[in-house]
Amino acid sequence: MSGHSKWAQIKRKKGVADQRRGQIFTKIGRLISLAAKEGGGDPETNFKLRLAVQKAKEVNMPKESIERAIKRGTGELSGEKIEEITYEATGPAGIALIIQGVTDNRNRTTSEVRNILTRYGGKMAGKGAFAWLFEQRGLIRVEGQGEEIELKIIDSGAEDFQEEDGGILVYTKPKDLFKIRKKLEEEGLKVVSAELSWEPKETVKITDQKEAESILKLMDALEESDDITHVYANFDIEDKIMEEIS
Repeated sequence: MSGHSKWAQIKRKKGVADQRRGQIFTKIGRLISLAAKEGGGDPETNFKLRLAVQKAKEVNMPKESIERAIKRGTGELSGEKIEEITYEATGPAGIALIIQGVTDNRNRTTSEVRNILTRYGGKMAGKGAFAWLFEQRGLIRVEGQGEEIELKIIDSGAEDFQEEDGGILVYTKPKDLFKIRKKLEEEGLKVVSAELSWEPKETVKITDQKEAESILKLMDALEESDDITHVYANFDIEDKIMEEIS
């Protein structure tokens, strides 16, 4: 498991997501509105919207809030004009980052991201500089472990899987994400979450604790930005260092 995935797992254990629930609702609401704006308000025919709505349900976002976000996107309700943004950057130890967000002010968000990167030893890069180091995959988190669960995952047609504390990460082709999620649920498995993720093809091994701390401070600062929805990176921090930091 990459260091990024391990850090995300530690944060879930700490309940950081619950502490920032209001911020998370705002971010997901924007994702829903943008998806509805681009592809219409029906999740059954709009894959991007379906994904955003599912994410909203996973964090227990109220149904009324989801419906309002869809209506803002389709123009039935007035609201801020938003757009999707993607930045590529480098961080401490030469790691590569893909930073995604939704904003109503591109200049403001670009300035904020650039300032965060500079503060923590990173630097903005041009489009296409690091995207080739990643591949988009479906990522499903399943609760529980054991041979029976693994056999069900294999039978579902998933590309790969690996254990994490208390569960299993299941990898799929992007287009197969919902199909495989459905199969896993039909087999009685508890799906914790399902999303599209940019996974690194190779990782940068981090063995210095100061570098590791700088990387994680950078990740936290980016993820705390109101306009940033996802941050992907290719670092792999040694387990011993990760445990000391966490």
